[in-house]
Amino acid sequence: MKIMIASDIHGSAVYCRKMLACLEREGAERLLLLGDILYHGPRNDLPEGYAPKEVISMLNEHNASILCVRGNCDTEVDQMVLDFPILADYAYLAEGKLRIFATHGHVYNLSHLPPLRRGEILLHGHTHIPAWQNHDGLWYLNPGSVSIPKEDSPHSYMMLENDTFTWKDLNGAEYHHLVLS
Repeated sequence: MKIMIASDIHGSAVYCRKMLACLEREGAERLLLLGDILYHGPRNDLPEGYAPKEVISMLNEHNASILCVRGNCDTEVDQMVLDFPILADYAYLAEGKLRIFATHGHVYNLSHLPPLRRGEILLHGHTHIPAWQNHDGLWYLNPGSVSIPKEDSPHSYMMLENDTFTWKDLNGAEYHHLVLS
């Protein structure tokens, strides 16, 4: 299965539209969102094109293909307007030989690890910084942020296909890949 992984839209219609264009261009079967969908949060400036109602409409059009976990800026009120589940703190995915613990990163992260086995993957957003590192036998992966990247990283997402993770900017340019088999 070809899966697009993105995080931290924070209500930006401009970057949500670009992300969905990437989804179409990539031909992904699923879009895994790692939280912080509609609200920008008190620590972030408003992202360019902040329009949560437009984001709601755009994402609801793709509800059948979206998997999502809850971010620290997501609330029960957001669930009332989104047509796909968003309130789970994590999802455990088995894709081929890969075992992936997908979460936002504000509860489970490198400082507070979930129960994982050696070789499994901790996948989260939250930091707005892309990452790919082996941490004591676990892989920590982060797609960065769609709308508010930090530390000079690009507006970005990840693709997962055939045990390969690929980090791309919103123009579709690859800037890193990692094969885990």
